[in-house]
Amino acid sequence: MEGVFGDGTRGSVCGSPASRRANGGTPQRVRDLPQALSCTKENYAFTVFETLFKERGLPANIRSDNGVPFASAHALFNLSRLAVWWLRLGIGIERIKPGHPQQNGRHERMHLTLKKETTKPAGLNFLQQQARFDDFIEIFHNERPHEALDMKCPAEVYQPSTRTYQGLPDIDYPFHDKTIVVTHCGRICLGRKKINFSTVFAGQAVGIKEVHDDIWLVSFMDDAITRFTVTILSPGTRLQSSLANWTRRAGSCSIA
Repeated sequence: MEGVFGDGTRGSVCGSPASRRANGGTPQRVRDLPQALSCTKENYAFTVFETLFKERGLPANIRSDNGVPFASAHALFNLSRLAVWWLRLGIGIERIKPGHPQQNGRHERMHLTLKKETTKPAGLNFLQQQARFDDFIEIFHNERPHEALDMKCPAEVYQPSTRTYQGLPDIDYPFHDKTIVVTHCGRICLGRKKINFSTVFAGQAVGIKEVHDDIWLVSFMDDAITRFTVTILSPGTRLQSSLANWTRRAGSCSIA
């Protein structure tokens, strides 16, 4: 599944293992829900993605560029609140390198076709623009054959994900000293200490473990896909630079 959200904002949702083509093992990609939005604010994107997940299920991974609302240039690991929500849902994150749109070439090609056929000229208002998007998707899914699909239409081969959307799962840290919820202003409170963490994690539970005198390990989630750790040295409220398990591989960034 790939989606276009707002003018110039784009991301692609990769198919789950259950939605791969039988003959090649390549993820099926059914582009869905082009949505006319007034801006790229995260709150609008949350609504669009939640609707998509409820209808189509959860993808295994989401590949995107490094722009808003998919990433945040100044946040921890360049994550955004939207990306943190994806991680909580068990969705892997893939990021293309900045300035390398060819790493998401199939989506970029679709986006070019979408813009040519639905925005030149653009609708006079949001309702007209959404109608153009809806007409495009109807043709794209059901009438236009695709060479990559052996000249079949996407609707002929698409299968929804087997992972249904059921909201956020519970999260706990049984092997840590305590579980702390990050404050609205992005802080971790350890007694009287207030450590500036990241506002993109506001309201999220993190695990805290003292690994040495006044040295604390902070973990978010606890599996091979989404686990990372942060070391806090006391006294003081600064995060140290031994942060990242954020790795770059195969031309994209992933949580290691």
